[in-house]
Amino acid sequence: MMNPMLSITLSALLMAVPGHELDHDDLTPLVEKCVELLLERQEALDGHKVLGEWPYEGVYRERGNIPPGYRVGGTAIAAWALLETSQYAASEEVRQAVERALDFILDELREKAMGIGFSNSYDVRGWGHTYALQFLLELRGKDLVAKKHKRALNKRVSWLVKALEETAIEKTGGWNYARRGTAPAASPFMTAPTLIALWEARRQGEKVDSRVLEEALDSLEKCRTDEGAIAYSSSQAMPKLPGSIARTPIVEAVLYAADRSSLEDVEVAVEAFFEHWNELEVRRKKNGTHVAPYGVAPYYFFYGHYYASVAIELLPEGTRKKWRTRYLDTLLSVREESGAFNDRVFPRSAAFGTSMALLSMLEPGRPRPSASKKAARSR
Repeated sequence: MMNPMLSITLSALLMAVPGHELDHDDLTPLVEKCVELLLERQEALDGHKVLGEWPYEGVYRERGNIPPGYRVGGTAIAAWALLETSQYAASEEVRQAVERALDFILDELREKAMGIGFSNSYDVRGWGHTYALQFLLELRGKDLVAKKHKRALNKRVSWLVKALEETAIEKTGGWNYARRGTAPAASPFMTAPTLIALWEARRQGEKVDSRVLEEALDSLEKCRTDEGAIAYSSSQAMPKLPGSIARTPIVEAVLYAADRSSLEDVEVAVEAFFEHWNELEVRRKKNGTHVAPYGVAPYYFFYGHYYASVAIELLPEGTRKKWRTRYLDTLLSVREESGAFNDRVFPRSAAFGTSMALLSMLEPGRPRPSASKKAARSR
């Protein structure tokens, strides 16, 4: 049975926007509200005097604190989202917020806690490395790096590529924030976005080890099942499709970009995302992480929504329009009264959810993921 919230249409949600003609093709009021919320939520932790970050908050702590990887990663995602908006060019306030975030990220990446390596069996700094790299590449690719930052940014991009190369899982390939035993397995959840960032780094002229890229792709293929599910890790046996829908669209999209999947497989993954969407919805803003029967954690929710939007934009125009419309209606069915999006029980993580929702609204028109050294333009 369809979740009742899915019956909420985009038109009904937009009725709350004064003076706005209801139109699926004009998301300007929604984008503006997301930008406003992000500007309000930029903060400073640990005695910082400058409001420069949007830390992601989950249940995991290091010595009782939000780990640096979550602080850097969350900040990078929010700053990247602001960078994609038309408000970035139009608003000094938005540009200053992004510059403060850049200063924060560059400073944090110099700290030992964000250094190259992996500690114990659980380490989330790689998440920060991946999204910091994506954000810095977005700035550089758009030629928006101020002269005073160029040298430090270029140095840090090369360093981040090295960090990700050196923390790729040996033999298995790919990346994972949870590594247990003598033969740790790759996580598609982390590996697919990391490949996108490294491909863009290579396209911008960085030297990236092709062996690392190919082994990561191999690890993703090992996670596939005949049913079309994607395992939580390359060592998991027989995952159930409803529990994998947050990662299946982006894995198929990345494999398609590397000529290891087909558009048919991408669309099947997108269709499964909507068919089993309620398995994500029932875990949104709930306590706990990997809860039976499918092991769905709340933090998959807006991650899955953004990357479903990436997969949708790969599809042919006719089907793309259909899925894009359904996607927007589904996304906006969980928009909060404040205008924010949040998949956690922590109020702070609304910055992450709002950023991922914002990125997904702006995904049409962006370059597509591509393993080629040339940019793959959006259709």
